[in-house]
Amino acid sequence: MAEDAILGFLQNNDEIQNSENFAHDFGVGHDEIVNVIRSLHGFRLVDAQDIRRERWVLTEEGKTYAAVGSPEFQLFSAVPPEGIAREELQKKLDPAVYKIGCQQAIKNKWVEMAKTNVSRKVQHADDKVKDLLLRIQNGETVNQEDIDDLKRRKLIIQQVWKGFSVKKGPNYAPKRKRAATDLTRENLQRGDWKELEFKEYNFSAKGQPVEGGHLHPLLKVRRQIQMIFLYMGFEEMPTNNFVESSFWNFDALFQPQQHPARDSHDTFFLKVPSTTKMLPEDYVERVKEIHESGGYQSRGYGYDWKREEANKNLLRTHTTAVSSRMLYALAQKPFAPKKYYSIDRVFRNEAVDRTHLAEFHQIEGLICDRGLTLGDLIGVLQDFFSRLGMSKLRFKPAYNPYTEPSMEIFSYHEGFKKWVEIGNSGMFRPEMLLPMGLPEDVRVIAWGLSLERPTMILNGIDNIRDLFGPKVDLGLIKRNPICRLGL
Repeated sequence: MAEDAILGFLQNNDEIQNSENFAHDFGVGHDEIVNVIRSLHGFRLVDAQDIRRERWVLTEEGKTYAAVGSPEFQLFSAVPPEGIAREELQKKLDPAVYKIGCQQAIKNKWVEMAKTNVSRKVQHADDKVKDLLLRIQNGETVNQEDIDDLKRRKLIIQQVWKGFSVKKGPNYAPKRKRAATDLTRENLQRGDWKELEFKEYNFSAKGQPVEGGHLHPLLKVRRQIQMIFLYMGFEEMPTNNFVESSFWNFDALFQPQQHPARDSHDTFFLKVPSTTKMLPEDYVERVKEIHESGGYQSRGYGYDWKREEANKNLLRTHTTAVSSRMLYALAQKPFAPKKYYSIDRVFRNEAVDRTHLAEFHQIEGLICDRGLTLGDLIGVLQDFFSRLGMSKLRFKPAYNPYTEPSMEIFSYHEGFKKWVEIGNSGMFRPEMLLPMGLPEDVRVIAWGLSLERPTMILNGIDNIRDLFGPKVDLGLIKRNPICRLGL
């Protein structure tokens, strides 16, 4: 109906000047007319020119003030010439009207607000806001300064109207003849295929791009770091337990129960199941003893260790919880040196920003052998990070509850032209290892870093939310080239 109306009108007229007026005259919805015009324009039956109109309309709040007056005028009108107590004035007005009205009336110097009373500073006031809103509602012109004031108060919004003016196109015809796209059996049986006009083939048109699989940058770097560990003779630890008990996550690592990391502001504790009942009792007693009274030449922490704290379930805050399990299992057998690594997710109750998420990946490596020293740790770190393309390293003394000595690892970033912290490391304390049952001359060196940080550096990403999480840009994954590290 709309298409016939447009083509029929243009047969006897040169132009449709306004699609909205045309739709009104013919009793057709403007949206329907616009869709038909776009279709006809695409086939060049008509030439359509855009018409755009902008106008200001009242918001719901603006409509209210246009009807009953602005808050400042309502407040001014509620103040009698002799003044009024503030509490009485509040009772007479809606809370929102009172709050906005006070601000604007004081700004306009209409009233004076004392501690207990409100009095008029002028005897008469004009409600300019209401007058302006009524003028805009009636389609009258208002100067830009007043528009800006009303817009700032969110009393008006801009409404954009789009339409078309239409003329005959180079392929104009009083009735569109639709080109056939298929030759059907019915066309052949009826014989009407001779009269059909077929749509031409466009042999230069490109087909739909073929979608292939793409690896996420995080997975690429994860795989390449995994290969580095394998080349260096490491064995992967099982990290399929996202839920851990506080015992393996904290207590077994000689981390005191009053440590800030064990607070709910830093750790996600589970409601169901809230506790675990599967702990090796003899080992638990040895851990309790080392915390309370010390041992192995350590004074311990000197506090009352609570089993109920150790039983609490949580989302693991580091994969070192897995390391504690693996070392305990290693201690139950005749000792043999081991190299372990893991790369998996950990969870911390942190505020999300451009460098922090509540969920991220931790890379961890450890070596367990007799007579290891800090020099061995530094040598292994030099080897490991050089394979990542980070040959300039520095080490800074640090503190960790379960390693001593401990070192922060820094690498010189050629792009940033500065030293950047890339990880943490240390030697596990005897208070952690000996209660497990490991021999006294066995030492464990370990280090850890996040997976996201090197991936961000390698891909030039400065916001972690662009790399990992629900807001990640899928285009980044498709554009990302194969990333090779210095293996």
